[in-house]
Amino acid sequence: MIIVERRYKDMTISSLITIIQKIIDISLVWIIIYSILKGLKNNVKMVLIFKGVIIIVAIKLLSDWFNLTTVGLLLEYVIMWGPLALIIIFQPEIRNILEHLGRQQILTRHRVLTMDEREKMIYEIMNSIEYLRKSRIGALIVIERDVSLNDYIGRSKGIYADISSELLISIFFPRNPLHDGGVIIQGNRITSAGAVFPISLNTKINKRLGTRHRAALGISEESDAIAIVVSEETGKISIALNGVLNYNLSIDDLRMMLVEELKPRHEILLDDEFEDSEEGATNEAD
Repeated sequence: MIIVERRYKDMTISSLITIIQKIIDISLVWIIIYSILKGLKNNVKMVLIFKGVIIIVAIKLLSDWFNLTTVGLLLEYVIMWGPLALIIIFQPEIRNILEHLGRQQILTRHRVLTMDEREKMIYEIMNSIEYLRKSRIGALIVIERDVSLNDYIGRSKGIYADISSELLISIFFPRNPLHDGGVIIQGNRITSAGAVFPISLNTKINKRLGTRHRAALGISEESDAIAIVVSEETGKISIALNGVLNYNLSIDDLRMMLVEELKPRHEILLDDEFEDSEEGATNEAD
């Protein structure tokens, strides 16, 4: 009887370990799929190729179903050599994805700012943007979030100063040697100035927009940073987020976007839960 109980316990533990392994396995697969789809979202070429792969697989299944030997044979060669061709064609995109993963801050992430620190940072940035906009002084301010920008900081001029509107304005003043580059903000400090960012190759962007806008879009495509741009020619404000350029914003629009985007994740989750509870209460009332 004791032997049977021990075997039952061993089988139970073994089954539990197997279930946990399956859950971890499925979770990792979903994370990989999610990362791939997230990378495809803002890349037109990758989306077209993804659609092409789905069509080829569908035709292959139909050819097998209707016993189309020649078509099936040709598609087998396409499927066999297709992955190698995709690696060669999309070498830059694959490199960017790997760089993006490598820059993720897991153990060395900077501390979460308090509400007072966030409000002060937004206040100083907005004051500087207001002055730069009215004076038509070009500017590019990049705020780091989860993805590290240390590579760009290392190639720019280190400052490591508290955020102030006066300092931001002086950096972008036309006679300042650092005014052509971008400013990087980490946490509640200005880390560097004169930073050079990758230029976006997005063909949909307005051709009238200059290098600052393309650099802002480029860094937002390669990271989750917030990139704020003030046009030197028109004084208009733009913000680039997740590979999307929001152009010709008002001061109030920019402030609202910064408040929303700079919220810590736990506050965003709480807001979502609050909105869901409000919707549920409204539905019950109806």
